Amino acid sequence: MIISKRGLILGCTAMAVTTVAVIGAGIHLSHSQSLYSDSSKELVDEVWQIVYREYVDGTFNGKDWRAIRQEYLGRTYNTDEEAYEAIREMLKNLDDPYTRFMDPEQFQNMKIDTSGELTGVGIQIRQDEETGKIFVESPIEGSPAFRAGIYGGDTIIKIDGITTEGMTLEEAVSKIRGIRGTEVILTILRENKEGEEIKEEIKDFPIIRDIIQIHPVSFKVIDHNSDLGKIGYIRLNQFSAQASGEMDDAIADLEDQGVKGYVLDLRSNPGGLLSASIEIARMWIDDGTIVSTVNRQGTVDVESANHRALSDKPLVVLVDGGSASASEILSGALQDHHRAKLVGTKTFGKGLVQSVKELNHSQAGMAVTIAKYLTPNGRDINKEGIHPDIISELSDEERQTLSRDRNLIGTFDDPQFVKAWDVLSDEITAQNSSTRQARP
Repeated sequence: MIISKRGLILGCTAMAVTTVAVIGAGIHLSHSQSLYSDSSKELVDEVWQIVYREYVDGTFNGKDWRAIRQEYLGRTYNTDEEAYEAIREMLKNLDDPYTRFMDPEQFQNMKIDTSGELTGVGIQIRQDEETGKIFVESPIEGSPAFRAGIYGGDTIIKIDGITTEGMTLEEAVSKIRGIRGTEVILTILRENKEGEEIKEEIKDFPIIRDIIQIHPVSFKVIDHNSDLGKIGYIRLNQFSAQASGEMDDAIADLEDQGVKGYVLDLRSNPGGLLSASIEIARMWIDDGTIVSTVNRQGTVDVESANHRALSDKPLVVLVDGGSASASEILSGALQDHHRAKLVGTKTFGKGLVQSVKELNHSQAGMAVTIAKYLTPNGRDINKEGIHPDIISELSDEERQTLSRDRNLIGTFDDPQFVKAWDVLSDEITAQNSSTRQARP
């Protein structure tokens, strides 16, 4: 998901990655039945009006949007929850999973998820679209879940003894979140491969919720080949409020250490703040368009570089199917400007722009698709994704190994990193050769 300072978002990712954090429960005011009915209809109509004015598809998925308004305003709503359910039902007519209603708790959670300041157990979770199973995408390093021994790839089958079968991702997040110092018990199904045999293990993990220190950027110097020189490895996990500042610091530090080139790892990065993606792109691209958006009136908004790039050294970017939204804006811009070589697998393909609205008649919110975004060369990557310059796939066994030991990511036990290293080595060698030939 991407949120800009103007309230623009670019949807959720394929994995519906959600950082498990804490937020106070939504407050529901006590009203009489008649007041519920009036305020609920106002809320329904407010959502309808936003879609009517701003939705990217002027045909509303071929539906008679005016008739839909009459249908839903003709109903009686006795509780807030009835109105919420009606709104979600109404929005389904658009057949757009990214135009969605968020009740007060979900709306507050969404804002906290992008703030980078969280309290919880410290995991990212996803839900399989076909099976509905809820998986751990990855624990945040140093978090309570990380210390408890939760692995990426674990299946959460119970939360405090309640089965996750039939549970939505939002419901799971709500149950895992809680007050600092309180305990939640996650029942995990883990597959262990022993030779050719896969054995399943079920185990309870009691975890005490705490403040989660999230650093979206991690980096290091790798000096593996004395002839090549040092290279800088930067991993960006999400485009949070801290991402651009930490990226700036990382590049400055690595430049001071004399690196010859960079590997930027955007694998499994689901997105985040649009403003952060633009700011980070400007650190690598000195001139030209970064991203443009087009609404249903054809109005184009263009974001460009500002001649303040921090490095012009060779750059290789790692991407995969979990690289979405802001990750695709950044990697697409770098690829179109021939600023970097992309290594890995095709990205997710999320090119629709949403606007986040705080609704006037409640503490709820909604996201409505208002535009699509294009790469600098005008590519519409929605559902198509960005194809890497060099394909490098992981086997199931390799993926499972990296999921279970996140310390292996960005090392020579990480096959995709090894490929990126080889590509970067060639780029640095070619640049050095070109420099020598240019000397008189």
